[in-house]
Amino acid sequence: MEWHDLENMTVIKLREEAHEKGLKGVHGMNKSTLVEELAKILEIEKPLEEMADEAVHTKSELKHQIHELKAERNKLIEAHDHKGLTVVRRKIHGLKRQIKKMHLAAQKAS
Repeated sequence: MEWHDLENMTVIKLREEAHEKGLKGVHGMNKSTLVEELAKILEIEKPLEEMADEAVHTKSELKHQIHELKAERNKLIEAHDHKGLTVVRRKIHGLKRQIKKMHLAAQKAS
């Protein structure tokens, strides 16, 4: 089995496979987490092109991006561009979630 085989499986199949391998808490995991955890258990390495997509950012970089998006958001509010505003708000939300995940990971590590 390879990484792409895991990615092509449904979440239900991934959960069944993880449960059979003795992984606990599988019902609270999303597909990407399940794929990564199963890959660890099955000793499957992540392909390099998959790793390149996951750029590691620092909190300060993410905060800078949020600051730029907030400036863009203000312009969109003045222009009454609701579709563009929705896109920008979702990006800001995603960046804030990344910062929160980084913070929680740092807390767990210490």
